[in-house]
Amino acid sequence: MPEYEISHAAWITSRACNNSACVQVAHLPGGMVAVRDSKDTAKPAHIFDSAEWAAFVSGVKAGEFDAPQC
Repeated sequence: MPEYEISHAAWITSRACNNSACVQVAHLPGGMVAVRDSKDTAKPAHIFDSAEWAAFVSGVKAGEFDAPQC
């Protein structure tokens, strides 16, 4: 996967985040999306193309990643 310049990316943190352990998202040129851990921004971000990101968002909306009910 090619390297992407993310040093000037506009990172978005969820309004539901209530501590420093959150996920941040940045939309990059060409429809790419970067995701990083807000508590350790020095670690490399994960980069997804538009199809991967759309599949992830669709899965979230469908509840595919919800914790199992015990």
